[in-house]
Amino acid sequence: MAVHNADIAAIFEEMADLLEIQNENPFRIRAYRNAARQVEGMGVALADLVAKDEDLTELPGIGNDLAAKIQEIVTTGKCKALEKLRKQLPSSVTELLKVPGLGPKRVRTLYDQLKVKTTSQLARAAKAGKIRELEGFGAKTEQTILDALTARTTEPRRFKLAVAAQYAEPLREYLAKTSGVKQVELAGSYRRCRETVGDLDILVTARESGKVMDRFTGYDEVAKVMSKGETRSTVILKSGLQVDLRVVDPECYGAALHYFTGSKAHNVVIRRLGQQKQLKINEYGVFKGALRVAGETEESVFRSVGLPWIPPELREERGEIEAARAGKLPTLIEPKDLRGDLHVHTKATDGHNTLREMAEAARVQGFEYLAITEHSRRLTVAHGLDVKQLRRQMEDIDALNASLKGITVLKGIEVDILEDGALDLPDDVLGELDLVVGAVHSQFKLSRAKQTRRILKAMDHPHFTILAHPSGRLIDQREPYDVDMLKVIRHARARGCFLELNAHPERLDLLDSHCQLAKEEGVRIAISSDAHSVQDFDNLQYGVGQARRGWLEKDDVLNTCPLKELRALLKKTM
Repeated sequence: MAVHNADIAAIFEEMADLLEIQNENPFRIRAYRNAARQVEGMGVALADLVAKDEDLTELPGIGNDLAAKIQEIVTTGKCKALEKLRKQLPSSVTELLKVPGLGPKRVRTLYDQLKVKTTSQLARAAKAGKIRELEGFGAKTEQTILDALTARTTEPRRFKLAVAAQYAEPLREYLAKTSGVKQVELAGSYRRCRETVGDLDILVTARESGKVMDRFTGYDEVAKVMSKGETRSTVILKSGLQVDLRVVDPECYGAALHYFTGSKAHNVVIRRLGQQKQLKINEYGVFKGALRVAGETEESVFRSVGLPWIPPELREERGEIEAARAGKLPTLIEPKDLRGDLHVHTKATDGHNTLREMAEAARVQGFEYLAITEHSRRLTVAHGLDVKQLRRQMEDIDALNASLKGITVLKGIEVDILEDGALDLPDDVLGELDLVVGAVHSQFKLSRAKQTRRILKAMDHPHFTILAHPSGRLIDQREPYDVDMLKVIRHARARGCFLELNAHPERLDLLDSHCQLAKEEGVRIAISSDAHSVQDFDNLQYGVGQARRGWLEKDDVLNTCPLKELRALLKKTM
């Protein structure tokens, strides 16, 4: 069975959880967590590197011990160190850490005193009022746990888009190699580039559906076959991801692709428009009475109701129908439009590659420029730079630019926005930079008024250029802080500064709706990788997908500008 980066990351996360519950060495725990985060977001498959017998220790954050474990996991599908930890504590205990209000110490207390090993046992203990009796808990914590468990049972599991891609793309390639298959397309929320995916919908056209179904259900990553038919089958992969496969006739392929891409709200409107023209639109085609009049392509479906083709990312019933009818659909940004990256880290702080290595990797991407934006001194966990260290790096950038060809390295900083809205470094050094990226890294629980005031004050700083990851959210890990985003966007417009769309798969921050709002207010967005290694530039594709969902065009994005134009725009904020 193929082992994906997400599988390796899941093993490292579980090991970190079990070690944390046992109160083990925090540095060891952090090493596993950092490795999990790095591995999950890598654009290159570790299994391919193992197959080529490449040195894994050259990868960021991977030493000899972790490299050996990765090779073991890829080769055997297992990790002996994890199995040893599971013997000390049941693996199900780590699920308790995902319940809000429960940290490692509380999970250990629940396990030791109430023998709670699973979320179902936790629910029973909470309903019986046993948790409030434990030291360090109380009635309020008990109710929080109950509420969280109720939400978990009603909300289906979703996979981050980049994780889903690790399973979706190899499966697409596998099915495309089936004899007689002509077309294979991933539909659903995956095609619409939603930040999380509940399941995968795959459409296939083929001469013989039986061969496709046999090959699909025989895929070595299938854990369970839920159903198998002549034209439709459903499986659950070992990762837990559900996949629905449909084999459709070529003459209705476009109608099926439109129908299964969704969203439901978008499809309802299209069907309603069809009804106004006495047409019936479904996954089998567009019909006038019993006669199929369209459906071979998506374009024909839209044309049947008087509309141009609408990009999948826009199909959320958020004004795309009206825009299409008025001939005002945006020409959405594409990955090739990006000319550079404006948020990148190196070994000088918490990155994993040198200044030159990051620059050369950016040049391979076809970039014209790259901004190095290390953390500032306040973020000690990331070895943030003080004034002296920053000036030394500025000298290094000057020396590198003197020897580089084909790319220009810009001097920047990711400076902490302090609780009172001040910036973490003094004006004199900030004024020497090409750009200043401001970021909130602490005090996420401030009130809406205080958090908004804090950010607006920071943006008023004469050297402030870009607001990094503006909501502070981490998908499935941390909720966005409470901030008035409309005020922030309008203040950016008034100040002439910019907002970032952080492309890291765990962030995808700005939200798509905020991207659309920024566009409407005339505020440009910087699509940035927040790269900490040369592999992280690949994540820009997810940032572009999010930007497309937010209706952004090439001219709405700061780093589509050529260098000369970019410099002029940056100077206006300084």
